Amino acid sequence: MSERPVLLAAGGTGGHLFPAESLAVALAGRGLPVELVTDDRAARYGGAFPARAIHTIASATPRGGSLIAKGVAALTLARGTLSALALLRRVQPLCVVGFGGYPTVPPLLAAALLRIPSILHDQNAVLGKANRFLASSVDAIGCGFPSLGGVPQSLLSRVTCTGNPVRPMVIEAANIPYPDFADGRFRLAVTGGSQGAKVMSDIVPAAIELLDSVQRASLVIVQQARGEDEARVREAYQSLGVDAEVASFFSDLPARIAQAHLIIARSGASTVSELAVIGRPSILVPFPFALDQDQAANAQHLSATGAASVIVQKDFTPQWLAAQLAQAMADRPGLIQRAQAARSAGAPDAAERLADLVIEIVQRARKPETAA
Repeated sequence: MSERPVLLAAGGTGGHLFPAESLAVALAGRGLPVELVTDDRAARYGGAFPARAIHTIASATPRGGSLIAKGVAALTLARGTLSALALLRRVQPLCVVGFGGYPTVPPLLAAALLRIPSILHDQNAVLGKANRFLASSVDAIGCGFPSLGGVPQSLLSRVTCTGNPVRPMVIEAANIPYPDFADGRFRLAVTGGSQGAKVMSDIVPAAIELLDSVQRASLVIVQQARGEDEARVREAYQSLGVDAEVASFFSDLPARIAQAHLIIARSGASTVSELAVIGRPSILVPFPFALDQDQAANAQHLSATGAASVIVQKDFTPQWLAAQLAQAMADRPGLIQRAQAARSAGAPDAAERLADLVIEIVQRARKPETAA
């Protein structure tokens, strides 16, 4: 087993950390130690990250805001790059793998300056801003979906479709059969992604209110709501007499998705990939304000299989959703078909495929050393 680690760099949100966690597990299974470099937001998601060391480096987003704010962000990234240079000289990683977000910029720039092999993985169907900035300086680019928009023509040869690595708990959840309807209940899971989504709190309870009393009585709902929305969502369901569990975060969300007949969600890359691996039908509402419209592109991959209904947020009304729910509740065979279609789009072995790419890049970098 090598004592030199693979250094994973990920922004401190679930969308970046979860695939990094999956790769860490796959690499550990091959005897390669892993260390993580991230930002201070990772505490919520990264507390149990399977790494022998976790490093925090300053970063910022040089987008939006005033010229002064952009200047401060650029200085912060420069300071972070100096810190990353010191870190990489000390750790001497075999390879640096970045998972997107501006916290990955300093370690990937440092890797390029020190000529350490490096890989980017983009979870979305469109290359993100930070990854676009870094793309020309890395040895390989892994992508989560069969196509990756925003890649310059000159860099297409570096792109390998690995799929999106999903957490071990997602693989476990994929073993749970699609729930039957023997008890007469209809199980609905609602999530806005790791950051939550106010629109889900506004629209879903109002749609449930429009269903008839028999339909409401059959519902069992699990809903993620932002902390500031949690109480009002819970009270709305209580007033309707609906069996609902509402929380700002579910650590076992993959299992809850597996236990649901239908999921209403944003279409972040991790969410879409987990829905595919677990194999569940969904109603997807892409985040409308993303500059690259990456969530819309992600959702299209599930929509194309028939597994997901996709609706733009301005058309996501209580009336529209109530009609969709009533139709789904009346078409159980259709839901089962949609679940099977979702599973056909999944890549449960994505972490192993990305680990293969890491080893390939490390071995390629070692060949000149061996020849010398």
